[in-house]
Amino acid sequence: MLFDLPLDDLRTYLPPREEPPDFDAFWQRTLAETRRSPLEATFQPADCGLQTVEAFDVTFHGYGGQPVKGWLLLPRHRPQAPPCVVEYVGYGGGRGLPTDWLVWSSAGYAHLVMDTRGQGSAWLQGETPDPESEGANPHYPGFMTRGILRAETYYYRRVIADAVRAVEAVRAHPGVDADRVAVAGRSQGGGLALAVAGLIPEVSVAMPDVPFLCHYRRATEVTDAAPYSEIASYCRTHRDKVETAFETLSYYDGVNFAVRADSQALFSVGLMDQVCPPSTVFAAYNHFAGPKAINVYRYNQHDGGGTHHVARQIAFLADLWR
Repeated sequence: MLFDLPLDDLRTYLPPREEPPDFDAFWQRTLAETRRSPLEATFQPADCGLQTVEAFDVTFHGYGGQPVKGWLLLPRHRPQAPPCVVEYVGYGGGRGLPTDWLVWSSAGYAHLVMDTRGQGSAWLQGETPDPESEGANPHYPGFMTRGILRAETYYYRRVIADAVRAVEAVRAHPGVDADRVAVAGRSQGGGLALAVAGLIPEVSVAMPDVPFLCHYRRATEVTDAAPYSEIASYCRTHRDKVETAFETLSYYDGVNFAVRADSQALFSVGLMDQVCPPSTVFAAYNHFAGPKAINVYRYNQHDGGGTHHVARQIAFLADLWR
C-alpha cells in the first residue's frame, strides 16, 4: 500500500539537511588517511567457464590498508578500453560469484563488483573481513549501529572509504576507460553510489536504485522495517544516546552526499517500499546537484523496477556513452 507522502509532494520534498560543520573536513581526512596505504590493486584471472566474459579476482587496499575483494568482468570482445560500471552490493550480501553479475559486461562495459567488508553471509557470500582497529560500542545485531557513538568509529566510514578506493582501483586498470566511470547499486549499494558520487569528481554517472542510507531520522520514524529498524531498536534501549547516534549518522547521510554530487544520475524508487521509504529516496534525489532523472514504480516495493529498470539503465548509459 501507499504509506508515505503523495507523489506530487514527493517530487517537491526538499527537507532541511542535518549536516555537521566539519562534514567536508571529516571526509577529506578519512580519504587522506586511507590513501596513505598503497592501493596495490591486483586482478587475477578467474576461470569461470564463461565464453563471452573474462573474469578477474580483484584485491585492493581499502580503509586502513586492509584488503578488499571484488570481481572485474570484461567483455571478451571489447574495445581497447570500455567504460566501467562500479557496482556496490545490497545489505547483507557480498561479491558472490562472477556468474551473479553478467548484465553490464554483456552490455559491453567493464564491470567491477566490490565486496562489502564484514557482510556477505545473508544472501550472497562475501570474502572481506572487517577488522575494527578503533574499537566500537555495543550495538544492535546487524551493521547499522556498529561504532555509532562516534563518526570516526562508525562502520560505514570503512565501507565508504573502500567504495572510493574501488573506483580508484578500476581506473588504474589499463583495460578500462578511466574517464567514463559510473557508480551503481541497489539499496545499500545505491547509498554507497551516492556517497562516492559526492566525494570524488572522477565519477561521471551515478545510478542509485531505491537507495538506502538516506534521510535517517525520517526513515526511522516512518518505517519499522529492517535495516532502519536496527537504529530505532538501538535508540529504544539507549535512550540517552539518541542525539549522539543521529549526529554520527549525519556524516553518512546520502542527502548530504547528494548535494555535493554533480554527475549525471538516474535514480529509481518504489512507492510502496517500506525498506527505503519513498520520501527518503526523494530527499536525496531532490537535493542531488547534478543533472538527474528518476523512474517511479508506483506499485513496487523494495524490488523497485527490477529488470525493467535495468533495461532503462542500459539505455541511459548507451545514450550517454555512445
